[in-house]
Amino acid sequence: MTAAPRPLPYYEDPSPGSGCRPPRAWYARSDARRMSLHGAWRFRLSPTARSADASFARPDFDDTDWDDLRVPGHWVLAGHGAPAYTNTRYPFPVDPPHLPDENPTGDHRHAFDIPADWEPGPALLRFEGVESCARVWLNGRELGHFKGSRLPHEFEVGHLLRSRRNVLAVRVHQWSSGSYLEDQDQWWLPGVFREVTLHHRPVGAVVDHFVHASYDHRTGLGTLRVECAPAGRVTIAELGLDLATGQSATVPVLPWTAETPRLYDAELRTPGERVPLRVGFRTVRVQDGLLTVNGRRVLFRGVNRHEFDPRYGRALGPEAMRRDLLLMKQHNINAVRTSHYPPHPAFLDLCDELGLWVVEECDLETHGFKQQGWRGNPADDDAWTPALLDRARRMVERDKNHPSVIMWSLGNECGTGRGLSAMAAWMRERDPSRPLHYEGDASCANTDVYSRMYADHAEVARIGRREEEPLADPAADARRRGLPFLLCEYAHAMGNGPGGLSEYQRLFETYERCQGGFVWEWTDHGLRKITPYGEAFFAYGGDFGEEMHDGSFVCDGLVFPDRVPSPGLAEFKKVVEPVRIGAAGGAAAAGLPRAVRISNLHDFAGLSHLAFRWSYEAEGEVLAEGPLTVPPLAPGASAEVALPPEPAGRRGREALWTVRALSAADTPWAAAGHEVAWGQLPAAPATPRPVPRSAGARPRHGEGNLVLLGPGAFDATTGVLRYLDGVQLEGPRLDVWRAPTDNDEGAPWQPGPRPAEQWRRIGLHRMRHRVAAVECGRDALVVRTRVAPAGSGLALDTDYRWSADGGRLRLEVSVRPYGDWPCPLPRLGVRMGLCGSLVTARWYGGGPGEAYPDTRAAARTGLWSVPVGALQTPYVRPQENGARIDTRWVELTRSDGSGLRVEGEPAFWFTARRWTSEQLDAARHSTDLTPGDRVRLHLDHAQHGIGSRSCGPGVLPEYALTAAPARFAVTLRTVR
Repeated sequence: MTAAPRPLPYYEDPSPGSGCRPPRAWYARSDARRMSLHGAWRFRLSPTARSADASFARPDFDDTDWDDLRVPGHWVLAGHGAPAYTNTRYPFPVDPPHLPDENPTGDHRHAFDIPADWEPGPALLRFEGVESCARVWLNGRELGHFKGSRLPHEFEVGHLLRSRRNVLAVRVHQWSSGSYLEDQDQWWLPGVFREVTLHHRPVGAVVDHFVHASYDHRTGLGTLRVECAPAGRVTIAELGLDLATGQSATVPVLPWTAETPRLYDAELRTPGERVPLRVGFRTVRVQDGLLTVNGRRVLFRGVNRHEFDPRYGRALGPEAMRRDLLLMKQHNINAVRTSHYPPHPAFLDLCDELGLWVVEECDLETHGFKQQGWRGNPADDDAWTPALLDRARRMVERDKNHPSVIMWSLGNECGTGRGLSAMAAWMRERDPSRPLHYEGDASCANTDVYSRMYADHAEVARIGRREEEPLADPAADARRRGLPFLLCEYAHAMGNGPGGLSEYQRLFETYERCQGGFVWEWTDHGLRKITPYGEAFFAYGGDFGEEMHDGSFVCDGLVFPDRVPSPGLAEFKKVVEPVRIGAAGGAAAAGLPRAVRISNLHDFAGLSHLAFRWSYEAEGEVLAEGPLTVPPLAPGASAEVALPPEPAGRRGREALWTVRALSAADTPWAAAGHEVAWGQLPAAPATPRPVPRSAGARPRHGEGNLVLLGPGAFDATTGVLRYLDGVQLEGPRLDVWRAPTDNDEGAPWQPGPRPAEQWRRIGLHRMRHRVAAVECGRDALVVRTRVAPAGSGLALDTDYRWSADGGRLRLEVSVRPYGDWPCPLPRLGVRMGLCGSLVTARWYGGGPGEAYPDTRAAARTGLWSVPVGALQTPYVRPQENGARIDTRWVELTRSDGSGLRVEGEPAFWFTARRWTSEQLDAARHSTDLTPGDRVRLHLDHAQHGIGSRSCGPGVLPEYALTAAPARFAVTLRTVR
């Protein structure tokens, strides 16, 4: 006889849960009492879901031998188990809805008293977020269970409360059927990680409310209607409105936009509660092939954002959320996609206040099913549709009153299926005021915008022209071709990069259909960890002993885990700045502009909130500066503004105009004087210095197998410079290797060879040098070499021609490739080893941060000075970094001001660090890099671009460093 199948335990049942109240709109405060249940809870971890009974839920259960655990928090970040990172793979067998027996389960207990003035009656126990499944008891009575980690759940508990020692018991399973719906690219972090609160619900309190506040851009009128159960009244004193709920009123208003986030203070009153509201009037539509807000096309300068803190995981407080948004606003970011789940609701309050467009995404991703051809995908299985619909409802109902939320997203990377269609149908019926987004269905059957990830520049241009590859169904193709286009993910910001941002932005500005996108992503997700020696570093996949992980792919943000901006964020700010400052057309054609062109790239705002200033600089010295009067400019308009007469004092130095757009007054996100945009224009070139071709110094043999030339002493056998003015050094000699960036390494699933793989295959990381000749001429020392990798017929024939002029030593390098080079070079230049006592770098050129051929928009020409150590960018996974572009000259000096000066012909990149490229390449974390007794100076004629091939397109052809004949020169001299 066959045994009947065992019923599914609740945590494996595909249903969303039991016992929970219907979802409702979130609001931060009201006059009804609330009580936070945060703090130290008692905690016990069991290795499996079946290993512990429910006796711990009894109020009299003895938990004295349990541990304390901070709530909100994650138990794996408090020493109980360990976090794990995966990108797309499930960290358990794909056997839906079943889970392995190894299912860590955390039992939580918290005892609390009710305040003496708490009135009896209905009350709700609310959980804002628990990963991944929670079963709940209060005072020994089971309330129910729920799944949906980043969504709220409430239980009615008023009848169970007592004045003293209420005992809340919560069992949390790390894995559940809900985990199959939460395969987002992130750390798996179980626990009660958002607030737990008790809400008093007086008779007549608000059960739910829906604020409808539209705006007619043709008339300037806003229409307000608030649905509420039970009925009540809504007042907006500033607008003179006092309405019954359900009643509409139309009045003149100022609209809400991300650029002008105008909110009106309102109050909703029912017989039992008063709720403050902040109302923003705006209308979102897809019309004539464009996504519009208040009748105007919008351009998203956006980022994807996971919730993350390097110490506390997803347990973020309001200060951390505000810090993120202030940084975004200060860097010209105007939009957030909440990848890949609803954020903490307070985050959306801040977006309303500060002004950001939000694409809010449901807590849904089933990416791990792609590896099996989407077989068994819950998004196309009717048994899972109730869970999908529950998640859609909880997101929409919670956040429907936020003006910042202008699109709902069904989820991320779930394939296609009936469940997604059911979600879309429900969302459209419940909230027809917002378009729908979903990237995973190329047919766009359930969406109102065409969305893609990581399309390269050429494909974006085709889409912009509405010439993309057609769909097989002509009707579906015609519908999709008529939709606006977004890059919901692009410019993968992993490590050094992303490259190609400027070229994407020009496409967005050229093709009306292309309405911008969202960089992946906002922050690196490195968890803070301490070595046995007490050194702190940021850990990634594999650093916690995971048997399966995806390495450093979790570190792909524009800010580091501690929110220090990366060079990528500075680049993005410059690329997307809402004011463009450049040379005026006629003046630019003449080569030396005396006028500047100002273009307003805002979607809604004029420029009255900005103050413009000019400065005239000669080799970094400001000779004059002052305000620049810019006429009023509507969005999209431009004007040419005359610059003042050039001041005296240039003295043959290169001169530049710098024009800056600054905030004219304090804003909620920046103080007055904050720089929003800038531009530089050439004013006058430097007076060329004559290059000596026949100097008085001649090569001559010295003692100890040395050849002397001016201030230089060379090894007579190898021709390598050993001393400059008596100071010992190593090199310079040709160098083509760099520690591969994440984008050089590329993603294994992408077609075609990856740069780092090619470089290593042909041996560029182990180049060998052979001296063919050392020739002492009448006025020069010429060293002829071949630089080549072992095991290869490829080579770079390199000649070094040394000449001297007084205390200056000039090196001219000529390079001729030999063989059929199959790939670009990483870099082309020379490197030297200098005395470790050099502590400061001072240079005239691009700065202040690093720049590469396709990440140079933010490099401003000026005079810069920083400690040598500060030249390095501390990427979570060490890699090539720190190059300064367009360097005319650089000085590396000791504390007494003595040192080395290098001038370039033409301008060059320089990089200085206290370890070699080989040591940098070998390091996995910053703690693996130990400063040596030398400063390693790279003087590069050229660098290969960066791209974003870690999860996107590679380097554009114009930024690839093709192996080709090259000639460049540097001049060395000591500084006293």
